[in-house]
Amino acid sequence: MNGLTERTEGQSVHDLTSFPADFTWGVATAAYQVEGAVSEDGRSPSIWDTFSHTPGKVDGNDNGDVACDHYHRWPEDIALMKELGVGAYRFSVAWPRVVPGGDGPVNPAGLAFYDRLVDALLEAGITPYPTLYHWDLPQVLQDRGGWPARDTAEHFAAYASHVASALGDRVTEWATLNEPLCSAWIGHLDGTMAPGLTDIAVAVPASYHLLLGHGLATQAIRAVAPNAQVGIVNNLGYAEPASDSEADVAAARRADGHMVRWWLDPIHGRGFPADMREVYGVALPERPGDLETIATPLDWLGLNYYFPTTVADDPSGPPPFIREVQLPGVRRTAMDWEIRDEGLEGLLMRLTEEYGAARIHVTENGSAWPDVVGPDGQVDDPERVRYLEEHLAACARAVRRGAPLAGYFAWSLLDNFEWAYGYDKRFGLVYVDYATQQRIVKGSGRRYGDLIRAHRRDGEQAA
Repeated sequence: MNGLTERTEGQSVHDLTSFPADFTWGVATAAYQVEGAVSEDGRSPSIWDTFSHTPGKVDGNDNGDVACDHYHRWPEDIALMKELGVGAYRFSVAWPRVVPGGDGPVNPAGLAFYDRLVDALLEAGITPYPTLYHWDLPQVLQDRGGWPARDTAEHFAAYASHVASALGDRVTEWATLNEPLCSAWIGHLDGTMAPGLTDIAVAVPASYHLLLGHGLATQAIRAVAPNAQVGIVNNLGYAEPASDSEADVAAARRADGHMVRWWLDPIHGRGFPADMREVYGVALPERPGDLETIATPLDWLGLNYYFPTTVADDPSGPPPFIREVQLPGVRRTAMDWEIRDEGLEGLLMRLTEEYGAARIHVTENGSAWPDVVGPDGQVDDPERVRYLEEHLAACARAVRRGAPLAGYFAWSLLDNFEWAYGYDKRFGLVYVDYATQQRIVKGSGRRYGDLIRAHRRDGEQAA
């Protein structure tokens, strides 16, 4: 099965021995997608509250007001993590809970939620991996300019300092941003995510200030938590040309710049790619010292991977003047995303060989399927099991080729609010009945737990 042995009763997966003995097995969620409780304990509205309550922006006019009610049900969800056997939980901290005004005073009640969560995770033997920004910018800051404004980057660093000051005595692994590509390009250029803008002239400065905020936050975290291990999480595309034509090959190069180089080059001290500056045609709001701040050295890189992209030249479209092409006869998820695990292996090797990554985590990887509860009360999801096994096999291949892969976080622990897709698309290892909030571990969740236990047994035997 693409590098993993076929499953039989009682058989472990011997290919997992490719992973180091201290490999981190985790699951991931994000605050707005699971917490709910949007107006409790002093939380202010985020741009996603505003966006999801704007008619027509989200499928089914769904919103995250309740989501998975993780804000109240986190003890049950930690028990589920223990049942699965995961060793790490990647969650995000909601900026509007901790600093409801965007800047200024800290909200003690909001910070106390994450304090309790961290303590309970550690008591359960689960390492917390907080992400400081997973798209839920306080609406008050959006009203003052949002990410296109430099002040937002500075406010982000101050917020990061508050959180790290409170949790840094127990938390060592930190991520600054989740998928800044989505915040900048999808939120400010495509318009299908909050704040829902479609203007390259604001998208480019938003991208710049997101990375500036990342650098400032990295420095702020380390100033108050000297033992912190800080990374950033990027969703990177694997772009291929639709044909061998010169135009399509050039389009694939632009897609690579848009999805990969624009985000990786600056944080590795290479500056913003000159070819993409020309494509966008928007001046960067640069100030002396910014590029050095953006390139503040990192302890690890996070990679989110879901699908590859095939692109063709599209001169009439918005920058970067490409259009996606769907290949016939390929497997696709319920999101209509192509399934190709080789893309994950290729990106892991690129981070290793081209960018010299010292430590990598696959911080998200997963697939959506039309899950249903069977007559026996169980959720059988063989497609997700296959996707999981194939992509773990790709990770194992990359490790054997020298990739410094230290961990894998399945997306997601729970079915949840899937942004503009609402609640129709389910990614969870655990099924959530949104009417009752009942949780059911799916077949994929059980399989993931089996793989984790098999790896640990292999490590104990080797020791």
